[in-house]
Amino acid sequence: MANETAVYTHGHHESVLRSHRWRTAANSAAYLLGELRPHMRILDVGCGPGTITADLAELVPEGEVIGIDRAPGILEQARREAERRGLGNVSFATADVHALGHPDASFCVVHAHQVLQHLGDPVGALREMRRVTKPGGIVAARDGDYGGFLWYPQVPALDDWLDLYHRVARANGGEPDAGRRLRAWAREAGFTEITSSSTTWCYATPEDRAWWGGLWADRTVESSYAARAVEGGHATRDDLRRIADGWREWAASEDGWFSVPHGEILCRVP
Repeated sequence: MANETAVYTHGHHESVLRSHRWRTAANSAAYLLGELRPHMRILDVGCGPGTITADLAELVPEGEVIGIDRAPGILEQARREAERRGLGNVSFATADVHALGHPDASFCVVHAHQVLQHLGDPVGALREMRRVTKPGGIVAARDGDYGGFLWYPQVPALDDWLDLYHRVARANGGEPDAGRRLRAWAREAGFTEITSSSTTWCYATPEDRAWWGGLWADRTVESSYAARAVEGGHATRDDLRRIADGWREWAASEDGWFSVPHGEILCRVP
């Protein structure tokens, strides 16, 4: 696999988009929001269905936001989200973060949420994000860290799930424990002014457990991740069904609690 290859392990099954559509600037990019100003021009890399992108557009009413993704189909959903909100300062295009079709110093902010973990060359992607950022501007990235996931009760099938996910993601050329590596990748990309932070998502209410456990149960047996797990020889269909049952068992527990840590970086371009 070439270093620049980007393979989105999850794909865009409904169980995946169920999670993506929940994401907002507030719950997924709070570390960046204090840097935004009304006039800014922002590039949102790997925008998916566009919920964060649309939020960013609302926060820069005198500016412009461009959302990009490698998957043309998902951009239609993003455009519908922007239309639903009546936003006139946001647009979407198919693009590859390794070779952005924009001149140097085009944007005030270049943002990527849950993107670098899926790339064979995250350092190269950060360099390209830096190239299109204006002097004084910011490259911002946030990624989960699967190795830091914590949950209770200790359902054995979820241990198997985590091991399986690590193997499938790494076979695709990605790094599922990306959150802890963001600062190191940014330094390797040439950034010297880096602000690092960490925040979590936590699912513990009955509604949150049903939502989180349900989407992962469905994702485990129905998504592109499931297909890659089987086709790559990492698991059988019976293995996946057992893991999905484990997710449902966890979600049904009144003691259920799940924490998803994220690494974050704000990199100032000199």
